[in-house]
Amino acid sequence: MRFPHDSQKPREIQAAVQCYHQPLPISAPNVNAALKSAARLLSLKDVWLLSGGHCFTHWYPATFFILLPILGKELGLSYTEIGFIMTVQHLAGAMTNMPGGMLVDAVGKKGYLMAISLFWVGVPYALMALTHNYWMLLACVALVGIGNNLWHPSAIPALANRYPERKGFILALHGMGGNLGEAIAPLFIGLLLTYMSWRTAVIVNIIPGAVMAVMILLMLGAFAVSYNTGGTHAPAESKTPGEYLRGTLGLLRNRGLMLISISSGFRIMTQIGLLTFLPAYLAFELGYSPWAVGLAMTLLQIAGFIATPIGGYLSDRMGRKKVVMASFGMTAILIVAMALAGRTPAFIFMVAILGFFLYATRAVIQAWTIEETPKHLAATGIGLVFTLQGIGAAISPTIFGLIADTYDIFTAFYFLAGTVIVANCLIVFMPNREAGHSTAPATATR
Repeated sequence: MRFPHDSQKPREIQAAVQCYHQPLPISAPNVNAALKSAARLLSLKDVWLLSGGHCFTHWYPATFFILLPILGKELGLSYTEIGFIMTVQHLAGAMTNMPGGMLVDAVGKKGYLMAISLFWVGVPYALMALTHNYWMLLACVALVGIGNNLWHPSAIPALANRYPERKGFILALHGMGGNLGEAIAPLFIGLLLTYMSWRTAVIVNIIPGAVMAVMILLMLGAFAVSYNTGGTHAPAESKTPGEYLRGTLGLLRNRGLMLISISSGFRIMTQIGLLTFLPAYLAFELGYSPWAVGLAMTLLQIAGFIATPIGGYLSDRMGRKKVVMASFGMTAILIVAMALAGRTPAFIFMVAILGFFLYATRAVIQAWTIEETPKHLAATGIGLVFTLQGIGAAISPTIFGLIADTYDIFTAFYFLAGTVIVANCLIVFMPNREAGHSTAPATATR
């Protein structure tokens, strides 16, 4: 297209021509801006790599949920005994979450700690191939519960500090890694169980996580992340052990953080109860094969995979509270509907919808936690949340199993609906904040 005169050209073309004919000004502000842009592009590598690592911290627990009905049948376990297996795992996690968070804050070399976490989670599952009694199985799952606690206090604060204005969305990408692991793992282990024994399958299953742990070591190394403050990176302020201890005790007086933590503990009761007994229900009550059980659990996680970035994005724009309360409310309604649906095909359909609302809040709660915690205690704050989640996760499976053995499994589903309703009631007391503009408090008390 020809233009009769330069003044009639679109402004974009005029700007391009002017830029072409003028030398590029090389100045400190331009260089700094270019470097910052390049750093932002390079940092995406960290987001995707950490999301990949997060995938495998959830991969191994997801495979174990598929193995539970097989182990229960081989060892002749009741619903209560199956539930107690998960109670032991999460109780071990609850006891070590806070020390794990404090260790991350004190050491700071998050890459090493995340690689250790991946190894520590995968190896005990492989050791289960050698177990032939209930007590050895409990020892293995306890080791898993301890090892999994270094990942989240390391990865979540690191990503939140790199992207302070988009932490809900970035942590949602990290959460999608977990959803992806929980979605693929059931299909993977179900396929392995079609061609080999469960003992061989758990040994083969350790290979992907070991490869990812090596990649993190090679590509991230120590990965000592600095704090993002106003667009500049300042090193984390060193603290003495006494100062860390006093700061940690101060977190217990932080009203907002404690409300989030306790609410998250009730929410996780719902999630772990479902993940533990949904496969058992499909296998024992409906007679599904391991492959079919894995497919049903994958539907749950695919919905969660879709919901996670949506929940994170909306919470950055609308506020954390609105997104959490809406998701918790829908979760309770769907669980009641599932119990009413019983053995009809509608049950599986509702499972997929449930996954959307159940997982939409996971990254939102993590972002909210970071905002309610002083930056130098971010990992400890995450550790506190995961400690109370561990307590809730430890209690839920045993209570569910007792109710299922005493009455029936459908009655136990009403218990799970009740726990998420309690979680929602606690969120009511959280103060409203402007979406996307919350900042971490300067002190631990509030």
